[in-house]
This record gives sequence, C-alpha cells and structure tokens, in this order.
Amino acid sequence: MDFVVGLPRTPPGNDSIWVIVDRLTKSAHFLPYKIRTSIPALAKIYMKEIVRLHEVPASIVSDRDPRFVSYFWKSLHKALRTKLASSIACHPQTDGQSERTIQTLEDMQRGCVLDLGGN
Repeated sequence: MDFVVGLPRTPPGNDSIWVIVDRLTKSAHFLPYKIRTSIPALAKIYMKEIVRLHEVPASIVSDRDPRFVSYFWKSLHKALRTKLASSIACHPQTDGQSERTIQTLEDMQRGCVLDLGGN
C-alpha cells in the first residue's frame, strides 16, 4: 500500500490515489480520495473496495505513512487479524511492488497528458 499525493484536483475533489497491490496476484487497485480523508473513512473505503473483493489479507506491507501507523489503523487490523509490516525508508524494496506500480501509473499519466496536448 502506498499513496500518490499532490495530484491536480478532479471534479469530485479527489487529489490523491491510494495504490493497493495484491502481492499474490499482482493485481493493482487505484482508489481516488481527498488528501484530507480521515483514517476511519479510509478504513471504510478499504473494507468496501479491497476486503469485499479479496477478503481480509493475511499481511500488509506499507511505508511508514502516518495514516498506516495510526492507532485506529492498527486497531482495525488487530480486529481483522491482519499482520502489518512497515517498510524501511532506506529499503524501499520491501514495498517494491507498490513502488513499481506507482511508476507505471505515473508513466501512463504522462502518456495521457502528452496525447491530450498537455491539458
């Protein structure tokens, strides 16, 4: 799991993308959200969009984003019996699948901007 932030605001007001990659199937989910979305709201999105499709994961690897280390997030995963693992800042290979997926997403966005003439 990782976040892409600082994007131009969409008409619904989203300015960020939550990237979630299933390490087994390599399927990626790109969930648009607003940067100011609360942790409980992100948890609700997670349950609706991820758990609904894949059930509760056995483990999750994420960076040390404050959203992932919050008390609420830890409590949610303790209740779900999901093992949380944080990657180390100087060792991004731990969450390399998300990083590669984000790079692909950025390349695709760049291609769309070029195709649309920079608009």
